[in-house]
Amino acid sequence: MTDTTYVGAVDQGTTGTRFIVFDHGGQVVANAYEKHEQYYPEPGWVEHDPMEIWENTKAVITQALGQAGIAPDQLEAIGVTNQRETTVLWDVDSGRPIHDAIVWQDRRTTERIEALEAEDKVEEIREKTGLEADAYFSATKAEWLLEEGDPIKMERSRPDDVRDRAERGDVLFGTIDSWLIYNLTGEHVTEVTNASRTMLYNIHELAWDDDLLEEFSIPRAMLPEVRPSSDEETYGTTDPEGFLEAEVPVAGALGDQQAALFGQTCFDAGDAKNTYGTGSFFLMNTGNEAVASDHGLLTTIGFQRSGEPVQYALEGSIFVTGAAIEWLEDVDLIDDPAETADLARSVDSTDGVYVVPAFTGLGAPHWDQRARGTIVGMTRGTRKEHLVRATLESIAYQTRDVAEAMEADAGIDMRSLKVDGGAVKNNYLCQLQSDIIGSDIVRPVVDETTALGSAYAAGLAVGYWNDLAELRDNWQVDREFEPEMDSERADARYERWTDAVECSLGWATDGGDGE
Repeated sequence: MTDTTYVGAVDQGTTGTRFIVFDHGGQVVANAYEKHEQYYPEPGWVEHDPMEIWENTKAVITQALGQAGIAPDQLEAIGVTNQRETTVLWDVDSGRPIHDAIVWQDRRTTERIEALEAEDKVEEIREKTGLEADAYFSATKAEWLLEEGDPIKMERSRPDDVRDRAERGDVLFGTIDSWLIYNLTGEHVTEVTNASRTMLYNIHELAWDDDLLEEFSIPRAMLPEVRPSSDEETYGTTDPEGFLEAEVPVAGALGDQQAALFGQTCFDAGDAKNTYGTGSFFLMNTGNEAVASDHGLLTTIGFQRSGEPVQYALEGSIFVTGAAIEWLEDVDLIDDPAETADLARSVDSTDGVYVVPAFTGLGAPHWDQRARGTIVGMTRGTRKEHLVRATLESIAYQTRDVAEAMEADAGIDMRSLKVDGGAVKNNYLCQLQSDIIGSDIVRPVVDETTALGSAYAAGLAVGYWNDLAELRDNWQVDREFEPEMDSERADARYERWTDAVECSLGWATDGGDGE
């Protein structure tokens, strides 16, 4: 039996569940992954089976430990990170959901949001929660499940008196972190970052908000207790009679984007990270101040450690970044994303071409649902190399859009931007990003920053790591990119980008298809 110990992280995402084991140096020593089904019962509806997610969670934990020859009692703690906003209601007696989970992408409650807008309740919601009123968040999902949830497809017995049972606390509400922690420990808890994404939690008073609970008819008795992201008291322990056959503390949790912020050691005001995936999520730590945005950003909770004040963050969501590269494949301009860097380098510039990849509208800071993808500046001499380069540049320009909004809102100059996600393996893109925003771009060695963040939160809580300084020392740079482009040239290109964005705005209006 070895004395070596580790910390594990459950990373429960939109398409699958991963379990990663980290050593004291923050290095990955075991990793297992399972996908789960996506259900689309109606247009705009997206659901997951919570029982499948729980079964997959047990499977990946068992697989990862088995592959690495690690005994469960070598885990000093488990952390959880999760797809945010996805909502589950479950029955205490059976331990089973009353319905499939409604996923963050789901739009079935759009009309409910429009009703709130018509009643001028949007500003109150923004002031209390830091969020835009949107079907994205959990409140209207939980309201729908209480009123409309139909378990027939799932062959489950939904209690006829579900609301009465919810009033008594016999039907529970949770985001995916709560669902997993409940199944791991038997405790009904969430933590502050996930609570802050429900549209039911007052991020200033750090409490469930009575007015919002009344607005959405959510019984207080069904809500989880809100705890710090890194909790020295722990959320509970795994059952020694359960699948792990060991008592392991579950001591930390963070929503996925906040977990990446923590995993990137963005512990101080002004520290920022951008995760480049299908879209991008750009978060900046604003310290102990919840900064209200005047530029289309969300105010959210970044993290909280036991006995310490909450750290807030500004968040900018960019809808299409990596998906723009996928589009280049779809239209046969490239065969593989890896070739984009060489194609972009093969020309000196885009030759005046700009691509605005507003395929599903524009997110922060523009928030134009009617914007559509646009290519401007083409001539007869435009070649695919120019289009590829312009597409990569669009990723950098969109990031600058958000960076400038953050600096304007927070009054904080961004010193550097830590990056993660699949697209940052592209050195050309990283250098371009540095040039366009005029800040250093820092890429870490360990790119599983979401899982690492939740592992750090759990490990700090149980003393596996001593303090934040130790984590900073632990964090290793793979490569750093510094601005090489003249700032006046970068500014001029960015100004031209804003002109291109103007061309894309409001395109999908009635009659905009030419009929």
